[in-house]
Amino acid sequence: MDTQERIRQTVSAHPVVLFMKGTAQFPMCGFSSSATQILKACGVDKPFTVNVLEDEEIRQGIKEFANWPTIPQLYVNGEFIGGSDIMREMYQSGELQTMLGGQ
Repeated sequence: MDTQERIRQTVSAHPVVLFMKGTAQFPMCGFSSSATQILKACGVDKPFTVNVLEDEEIRQGIKEFANWPTIPQLYVNGEFIGGSDIMREMYQSGELQTMLGGQ
């Protein structure tokens, strides 16, 4: 299975997926840490996370998948939402809480 298909299956199989550096318990960069904190603030205690530092193909492939150059990347119900800056803006407006309600 190629990398793009692996990513597609991952984002389709889980309601909330965060591609990040490190894990939710041990984020390895400030942006990934911020993203996990925002998800927790929205009531998502255990998002499905993918540590891109463990798989170079995924690390590069996720950037191509969404045509988005940075990590972390959030997917909700298979849809690309954005990185930590977009997550922060959506959280501040209340849009992210609404989107994640019931996840």
